[in-house]
Amino acid sequence: MGKNIKGYLALVLHAHLPYVRHPEYEDFLEEDWLYEAITETYIPLLNVFEGLVRDDIDFRITMSLTPPLVNMFSDPLLQNRYLKHINSLIELANKEVERTRWMPEFHDTAIMYRDKFAGCRYTFEDVYRKNLINGFKKFQDMGKLEIITCGATHGFLPLMDICPNAVRAQVQVAARDYEKHFGRPPRGIWNGECGYYPGLEDILKESKIKYFFVDSHGILHADKRPKYGVFAPLFCQNKVAAFGRDIESSKSVWSAEEGYPGDYNYREFYRDIGFDLDFDYIKPYIHGSGLRVNTGIKYYKVTGPGMHKEPYNRRVAIDTAASHAGNFMFNREQQVEHLNGIMDRPPIIVSPYDAELFGHWWYEGPDFINFLIRKISCDSQTVGLITPSEYLEKFPVNQVSTPSFSSWGNKGYAEVWLEESNDWVYRHIHKASERMNEIANNHKDSSGLLKRALNQAVRELLLAQSSDWAFIMKTKTMVEYALKRTKDHINRFTDLYYAIKSGNIDESWLSGLESKDNVFGDIDFRVYCD
Repeated sequence: MGKNIKGYLALVLHAHLPYVRHPEYEDFLEEDWLYEAITETYIPLLNVFEGLVRDDIDFRITMSLTPPLVNMFSDPLLQNRYLKHINSLIELANKEVERTRWMPEFHDTAIMYRDKFAGCRYTFEDVYRKNLINGFKKFQDMGKLEIITCGATHGFLPLMDICPNAVRAQVQVAARDYEKHFGRPPRGIWNGECGYYPGLEDILKESKIKYFFVDSHGILHADKRPKYGVFAPLFCQNKVAAFGRDIESSKSVWSAEEGYPGDYNYREFYRDIGFDLDFDYIKPYIHGSGLRVNTGIKYYKVTGPGMHKEPYNRRVAIDTAASHAGNFMFNREQQVEHLNGIMDRPPIIVSPYDAELFGHWWYEGPDFINFLIRKISCDSQTVGLITPSEYLEKFPVNQVSTPSFSSWGNKGYAEVWLEESNDWVYRHIHKASERMNEIANNHKDSSGLLKRALNQAVRELLLAQSSDWAFIMKTKTMVEYALKRTKDHINRFTDLYYAIKSGNIDESWLSGLESKDNVFGDIDFRVYCD
């Protein structure tokens, strides 16, 4: 970073999954969300960071690791289930190497999967001792990776502001959980779904949060016209900073029409041997019920818009990722050159993405990040990588203005999380929040069984507030599961509320809930007190 840098790029990866843990089942389909993301996104990203450090490449990247994800990383049940999952994949991949021995168009790809899965098991078990927090914390402690937090269960805060203590609990539980796992307070936060409403910054400041992110229009429609657009942060009245998303850099990765991941040389996500191969052969490696699911072994490339697909060529795909990384850097350099001529400070281009895009949906995504970081570090005389914290340290004086109510998602004003498929959720969440406030205030000095019940009530309420359930209802993917989770947590909360009110708490029933919904083991219900 000792070059004549004219502007900065802040890559922000939002790593999040809802809290899915079902000890009551041997084989639970939705737990695969975590196992797939570990294999395809989180371990590949950690491997990229390891390679950069090994090759002495200086880099900066920002990642939100949300509290549900962090709690799943550190859960022994899920750790051991992931090992079982990856061992099964290794067994399947070995069979695939044998099956494709006389199929040259697929054989090299089968070997790639075998080696990748074996590498994932080694990284998971031997390098990070089954807890990926150890890996991410390592790079944070080196000063290369800035980890930020998120609301405790990724609650959509703009639709919770009717009960400020509900918002406060989401933020404070998250901040305490972050400090427990990463050994320092969080500097920044990713508000779930990039959701913001004026006044949220006051609750963020209570937890010593220094900055957050909004979508582009949150900055552009601020109450005072932003002098630098989205290319510098705004300070809210209380000096908590808001960074805005850059549309141009986002579109080149996100857009289905214009984005890199749609290139015909990249791996096709929607052709998986879990659906393509003979049922009796694949049966041991899909869901126990016989339901066909993705295994992660896919042999085809995007090829084109139609149904016809040609075999995947890893070497060509990697060359394409390198080319796209060069194109992305070139475009950011052009942006910076232009902005540098009209700003009195180096601009910051904030490029936020869902982390799971890289590796899970876009298989070559981690390679793209690897090439991009190396190219910027070694080749660019114009653009440097930076974290939001570092930018605020370099440029501590910023325009004061309040961003506008906003979110990301369709149309940018919360519509995804509040429409006819999911609007019924909120009256239950608001009522439960009022009730939690009531019982917390009435039992501030409780201990023993009563205190345990109050703590569990907060857990159930937080889990019900996850924005993922409303999102799934809207997108119509796993709707039955989202409905069940929402209703289960609201019903469990309501049962706890009446048990606490009546003083009639069944210890064995409470223990069952604590075992099932065990997120935030050291939570304190007083977070809901006035």
